[in-house]
Amino acid sequence: MTYPIVAYGDRVLREKAKSLAPGTDVKALVAAMLATMDQAGGVGLAAPQIGKSLRLFVVDCSPFMGPTVPREQCRKVYINPTLQLADTAMPQYHEEGCLSIPGVLVKVPRAPELVVTYFDAHWKQQEEVLTDMSARVVQHEYDHLEGKLHIDYMSKPERQLLQDTLSDISQGKVSVSYPMRFPKQPAAPASSQSRKTLQRAPIYGANH
Repeated sequence: MTYPIVAYGDRVLREKAKSLAPGTDVKALVAAMLATMDQAGGVGLAAPQIGKSLRLFVVDCSPFMGPTVPREQCRKVYINPTLQLADTAMPQYHEEGCLSIPGVLVKVPRAPELVVTYFDAHWKQQEEVLTDMSARVVQHEYDHLEGKLHIDYMSKPERQLLQDTLSDISQGKVSVSYPMRFPKQPAAPASSQSRKTLQRAPIYGANH
């Protein structure tokens, strides 16, 4: 099972997501989110991006880890995560894309290192130190749980120049290679959606 990706303009992308009750059965949801992420060619997907205001996201950082690291070690589930950023390090800027705002790349400053505490899909508490691209992906997905988007890091003039593009996306006037749900038009079946592939954000080789 897969879900359509929620497009820019949907209220769920601006909500602060709710924590899941410990022990909640998330196996089916996680499997569907991983399949949806893979279908869209992304390296991360947050629950709000499929219309569910829950503090959960999945990632696949294998494109950044090299061929010696098994892919399954790079595919992770983060439930009710908390982040502790390295406040002594200078933020690093890199272009990011977003599956919910296709075709829009933004240079976003991110902490190069962080500690993330979370529950995995089996409700075992985990703590990890992440750096570089893995840290960036997790910060991007965590922003989704807070109702924040990568375009929020743009300056006001930059955002103003983007208004027509954002309006088109919310109305479904965009070509993507994966099913989407647009807030200003009924959802279209996957078979009727354009299969033109957009340019991907360099840091992900995809979006998230």
